[in-house]
Amino acid sequence: MHTNRGAPTPPIAFAGDPSSVSDHLATKRVEVDDVALRRLRDACDDIVVAADVISEASRDWWPLAMIWALDNQVAARASVVARPTSAEEVAAVIAACSGSRVPVTAAAGRSGVCGASVPVYGGVLLDLTGISGIVDVDHTSMVVDVLPGTFGDVFEDQLRAEHNVTAGHWPQSIALSTVGGWLACRGAGQLSTRYGKIEDIVIGLDVVLADGTVVHTGGAPRQAVGPDLTQLFVGSEGTLGVITGARLRLHPLPASEVRAAFAYPGFTAGLDATRRILQRGATPAVLRLYDAIEADRSYQTGERNVLLVLDEGDPHIVDATMKIVREECAGAEVLDEQLVERWLDHRNDVSALESLVQRGFVVDTMEVAGTWSTLPVIYERATEALRAVPHTMVASAHQSHSYTDGACLYFTFAGRPPEDERESYYRAAWDAGQRAVLAAGGALSHHHGVGLNRARFMRDALGNGFDVLAAVKRALDPHGILNPGKLGLPSPFGDLPWP
Repeated sequence: MHTNRGAPTPPIAFAGDPSSVSDHLATKRVEVDDVALRRLRDACDDIVVAADVISEASRDWWPLAMIWALDNQVAARASVVARPTSAEEVAAVIAACSGSRVPVTAAAGRSGVCGASVPVYGGVLLDLTGISGIVDVDHTSMVVDVLPGTFGDVFEDQLRAEHNVTAGHWPQSIALSTVGGWLACRGAGQLSTRYGKIEDIVIGLDVVLADGTVVHTGGAPRQAVGPDLTQLFVGSEGTLGVITGARLRLHPLPASEVRAAFAYPGFTAGLDATRRILQRGATPAVLRLYDAIEADRSYQTGERNVLLVLDEGDPHIVDATMKIVREECAGAEVLDEQLVERWLDHRNDVSALESLVQRGFVVDTMEVAGTWSTLPVIYERATEALRAVPHTMVASAHQSHSYTDGACLYFTFAGRPPEDERESYYRAAWDAGQRAVLAAGGALSHHHGVGLNRARFMRDALGNGFDVLAAVKRALDPHGILNPGKLGLPSPFGDLPWP
């Protein structure tokens, strides 16, 4: 698909003039008055009030919002877009918003699929794409200092070409997303079994708090200086602070790569093989298990459940890893490793979504996490629940990220309801699938985050821990200006707007 290299890529074209886009959600839009606007212009050189710019900046890749775009709507529009080019400007903008009690929503690549960067109460959309680039690479310690607006493909290309290293973080959205977005939503890359999720890769952050104060977290490896404040902000989706810098772990470019593919008659048998591989200490970069529906859709493999394996790194480690893989997959049908090549060729292609939406389909993915003992039940109950929703045509899953204690299951559902029932169908499918996962002991999300779409499930997912999160929010953001309406947290600007 075409992407705007180093800049946000729109998910779908608006049906009409972007200047005439309207709000879909019935929230009270906080306007920026003349006094607040002067404060913002004193804080940041680039303040935009043009309606077409605001419309585009106010949306992300949330599939439901792509349907709204067909009606020339976004979830909600900001009143102003601020485009800082330094951490100092970010701090000044946030301080100005705090003083004026104006909500401020941080955004960059806007590749999120849960509405996390939607400014649901208006106010200021803080566009961080102007704060980008690699600041420094410490080759001895294998640490990179990078700015949050750096797009993933640009970042990885520069690391490889100029420094002969990799961060190992390769999400499907790598060309659409930024380093700051990875951190804000606790993202995962397709090679995470080898390199870890972003919370394993990050070692320190620069964060602007709700009053404009700047804090620096992390430092020495595995330091014991109270709770890990870095992890407080990773996954907080801009509700506790705005990330303006990050230190990430690096790795040498892999010298070796090996691939393999296997087939199982049942999904649970494939899950058990991946469990045994991980629990023996092997961590191949890729362990992707597709149920028969997804495998046949992508690879034309009939009734087989397909496991794709790829490892990269030091040749000795790769050889040992793949030896364990082959031992634990003994008895499985060996498939042509060219299936891995087919996956590699299409792994970052997200173009099909727009076409399906244009043709009247409602499609989304729901990624969750669970322990090995609960994953078979989660798989069965969630797919059954999704298929039971009227108008569902298909519900399937694959396992994409593995650990010694469990893994991520990534569900896909598609339906074609009547045009006036698209939103109600979408909501019903999410209610059915997500509640089935929670009832079976699974986690609400693995790497897409919560945003607006999953906000209604947060209290059930966290229990009394939700009150702890809300207390942290009140302490760090007493006026509630940072990305209000997300993570299910109370907002001074109104009730949660959806659903």
